[in-house]
Amino acid sequence: MTSREVVRTERAPAPFQGAPYSQAIRWGELVFVSGQLAVDPESGEMVGGGIAEQADQVMQNLQAILEEAGSSLKQILKTTIFLADLGDFGAMNEVYGRHLGHQPPARATVQVGALPSGALVEIDAIAHI
Repeated sequence: MTSREVVRTERAPAPFQGAPYSQAIRWGELVFVSGQLAVDPESGEMVGGGIAEQADQVMQNLQAILEEAGSSLKQILKTTIFLADLGDFGAMNEVYGRHLGHQPPARATVQVGALPSGALVEIDAIAHI
């Protein structure tokens, strides 16, 4: 019987401001990664710079959590990208593509009214293990 397993790593930020969610949940051969912001796991602070720097940190956080779960960026099946400004789509897309290669997963990208702490981007993921 498959059981629900909480995934936690120090290589990615803890849940935002102690909110009641897990970095990820592993269920059978799937891992569901909570939305990641551009928070540096060592300092606990949002990284400086613009959308490219934030998107890069988000991808690093996703990678750390997926590796802890026994997966990787290459095994992502679906992402959802939340942008504070859809005008940042091109710059975010360049960083996203660099991390995910020539066979990227399915995804949705939406503009939202606001993200926590003034973040420019948040990405969640579902991956195979």
